[in-house]
Amino acid sequence: MSGPSRRAALLIALGAVLLALSYPPFRLPVLSFVALAPAVVLLRELERERDLRGALRAGFWYGFLSQGLVLYWLVVALWHFTPLSALGYLATICIFGLWHAALFWLVVRARVQVPSAPLWVVFPIAWTALEWIVGHQGDIRFPWLGLGTSLADAPALVQWADLAGARGVTLWVAWCNVMLAEACVPRGAWRPRVGRVAVVTATVLLAFGYGQWRARTLPLREVGTVGLIQPNEGFREKWDPAHADSVVAKLVGMSRRALAGSHLDLLVWPEAAIPGWLAGQPAWDAQFAALARDSRTPILTGGIYATWHPGGSYDSYNAAFFYDSTGSWRAAPVYGKHYLVPVVERVPFFPVRLFRSLPGLGRWSGGFARGRDLPVYRARIGRFGVLICYESAFEDLPRKYRRSGADFLVNITNDAWFGRSAGPYQHASHLVLRAIETRLGIARAANDGISEFVDPLGGTHERTGLEQEAAVAGRLRTSDVVTLYVRLGDWVGTLCVLATVGFAGVVAVQGWRRGP
Repeated sequence: MSGPSRRAALLIALGAVLLALSYPPFRLPVLSFVALAPAVVLLRELERERDLRGALRAGFWYGFLSQGLVLYWLVVALWHFTPLSALGYLATICIFGLWHAALFWLVVRARVQVPSAPLWVVFPIAWTALEWIVGHQGDIRFPWLGLGTSLADAPALVQWADLAGARGVTLWVAWCNVMLAEACVPRGAWRPRVGRVAVVTATVLLAFGYGQWRARTLPLREVGTVGLIQPNEGFREKWDPAHADSVVAKLVGMSRRALAGSHLDLLVWPEAAIPGWLAGQPAWDAQFAALARDSRTPILTGGIYATWHPGGSYDSYNAAFFYDSTGSWRAAPVYGKHYLVPVVERVPFFPVRLFRSLPGLGRWSGGFARGRDLPVYRARIGRFGVLICYESAFEDLPRKYRRSGADFLVNITNDAWFGRSAGPYQHASHLVLRAIETRLGIARAANDGISEFVDPLGGTHERTGLEQEAAVAGRLRTSDVVTLYVRLGDWVGTLCVLATVGFAGVVAVQGWRRGP
């Protein structure tokens, strides 16, 4: 695919930089309202020139470069698994490039064939539909950092996500971008259109007003004191068999010190905190059971679990174990992670058992199976559901937990593979939207940071830094409000997909009527 013109390349580069800067770790939420403006300007020019091929090229390079900047940490993360990480990174951003090419083409085609369809309607709806598609593309679904999530650092503006979800926020922010871009660059003149700016300002004030009202009226309650253990184990050292016993000793030692320092109602260890098969390590199991039993404090921890089938085959899971206050984990179901990281935890579109049977390929992937059950664990402070790692980016699991009666959520993760990149900050930002959408409090324990508590208004506290040992005890707050978003689901995303299909249908019919 040939490159865009010099002016188009400049707009693409500017848009990519603005989009990357609108996400963590950069706390610049104001950029979210102009990050798509260069793309809007480019689309207007392509529309005037009726350049559909140019739209395909520009869209591809826009998606490729913008996501390339946002997701640069993929190279760092995947390098732990294979030196071919650059290929996985390139494949990922190429897929984003193709989707954005389709987006640009459809928007330009729709505007050329149906000029009465305003850009401020077509583009935000198509952009939101694209986010939905990326989050639903089978084994390579990757709903990382929707545009709405870029406002995680400004929770006062996104409290209405309890009505419309993160994709409702995406639709609004994309609409603001179009309105501001068209206000500053109207047809045939450079004079700003004050009316459009005023309308955008009014919606921002309305969102802020709703946020202030919700902060004053949302009934919150404290569920208890939760301890978060952040052992800061190195990625390679953690899985060194010679180092395994010391990993367990550190977990137990840090936990005992945390329990001695304050009364805890629940203790949370990170994803894969147990460095091996729990069922095959009775000595470890005995230590964990004694810790929970002696302190009368339940423990949630990450580990690896397997279920066996006749003939000796098995399925392995990235799992969470719940030790109750009697010291038993077998009394409660084991949670198996539902959404697996592509390639790292499961090779896309490839049967797990067949992959595992091929010699020498195990090092390329965890070869995990997907969990099916969604257990809600019971502790003395209430019922809770578990999200493992990047499941925090998927909005459907928290909704299901809330509908199943969960009082709060626990997110366990191991972000050591991100290194000191933007990855850990981007990862943690998803929980702000999940908390607001469901009005659930969330406790997050990460192997090397960021560990934190998120309240139902999206506020964070007891936040730890990266690459440090930490034991945090904090009061977890939650709410019993069941939101409209929990009841209706992702209704905005669904409607945007249907509307985009409608745009495509109109374009197809118009093209058929006009002939070649």
